Amino acid sequence: MLFREDSIIVKGGVGRKEESESARAKEAPMHRDNTRKIQIGSRQIGGGSPVLIQSMTNTRTQDVQATVAQIHRLEQAGCEIVRCTVPDGEAARALAEIKRQIHIPLVADIHFDYKMAIAAMENGADKIRINPGNIGGPDKVQAVVKTAKERQIPIRVGVNSGSLEKAVLEKYGGVTAEGIVESALDKVHMIEENDYENIVISIKSSDVLMCVRAHELLAARIQYPVHVGITEAGTVWSGNIKSAIGLGLILGQGIGDTVRVSLTGNPVEEVKSAKLILRTLGLREGCFEVVSCPTCGRTRIDLIGLASRVEQLAADYPLDIKVAVMGCAVNGPGEAREADLGIAGGEKEGLLFKKGQILRKVPEDQLLQALQKELDNWK
Repeated sequence: MLFREDSIIVKGGVGRKEESESARAKEAPMHRDNTRKIQIGSRQIGGGSPVLIQSMTNTRTQDVQATVAQIHRLEQAGCEIVRCTVPDGEAARALAEIKRQIHIPLVADIHFDYKMAIAAMENGADKIRINPGNIGGPDKVQAVVKTAKERQIPIRVGVNSGSLEKAVLEKYGGVTAEGIVESALDKVHMIEENDYENIVISIKSSDVLMCVRAHELLAARIQYPVHVGITEAGTVWSGNIKSAIGLGLILGQGIGDTVRVSLTGNPVEEVKSAKLILRTLGLREGCFEVVSCPTCGRTRIDLIGLASRVEQLAADYPLDIKVAVMGCAVNGPGEAREADLGIAGGEKEGLLFKKGQILRKVPEDQLLQALQKELDNWK
C-alpha cells in the first residue's frame, strides 16, 4: 500500500493521530518528489517528474476526424496528455485510430460501464479514468484491474464532490474535504485489493477552498501521483480565476503531478492557462510569457488591442522569454526592465527595447511587425 506510514487507514474511514491535519500536510511540502513513478504511454509522471498538462476533447469520440483535429490543436498549444470520453463501444473502437494519428498519451474517460473500460484498454488507451464505486461491484472492478494488469495500464481513480456516497454525506453532514478524501481512499482500496498499485488519484470539487483542503489531507496519506484540477470551474473568464487560485495553492505546496484547467469553452484555452499557471509557479520553463500594463490616461496607443495581438503571436514561438507590452515611457522600459523584449507606446509611435535598453523608435502601425522581426531572429 502506498500510504504514508504515519497514517492509520481503516476500511471505510481514515484514522487520525493527535497532531493537527495542517501540521501533517506541512511535513511533506514537496509531495510530488516522493510519489510513485507511473508510465502513461510515452510519458512518465511522479517521483519528481515535471508536472504535465492535460486536457479533454469535447468532440464526439466516435468522430475520429474531428477528435484527431482537436487533439492536434491541443498538441500544438502544449497539451501533454489528452482524455476522451468513452460512452459506448463505437467510441472505444475509435480510440485505436485516434491513437494512431496523435503524438501524446491517450486517456479513456469511463463512467458506469466496466465493459467500456476493458474495451478502451483493448483499443490502445494509455490510461483509464474510472470511479471504482460506480462500475458495478467488486467483480466488475476485478475484471477491469485484470485487463489493466495484463497490459500495465495505469488506472486513474477519480472522485468528485458531487459523486460522494450517501453514507459519506451522512457521516460528515454533507460534502466536506474529509469526506472527499475518505471516499477516494476507499476507491483506491478497491484497486489495491486486486493486487494493483499502478494508480493515479484525482479528487475534485467546484468549491475552491474545499478542493485545496482535500488535496492537503490526501497528500498526507498517499504516495500515489495526483492529478489536480478545479472541476466545473466555469467559463474562460471565471474558470481561469478560480483555477489560478485553487491550482496555485495546491501546486504551490508541492502537490500535483498532472494538471487540467477545466473551462467551459475551447479546450485549447485550458492548455494555455495551465502553461501560464505552471510558469508563474516556477514549475515550467520554455514558455513565452507576455506582460502588459493596465493602461491609464498616459496611454496614446491601442495598447489593449496590441497586447492581445502579441499574446496571439506568442503561440507561434517556442521561446522561453518574457515580452512586455507597455502603454508609455513611464512603464517601459523602466518598469519592464526585467523583460527580454518589449514595446512601449508614445504619441502615434512606440519604443522597441531589449533587456531594458532602447533599440529604436517605431511608428505605431509598425510596432507589431518590429516585435515579430526581433522574435524571428531571437538568439
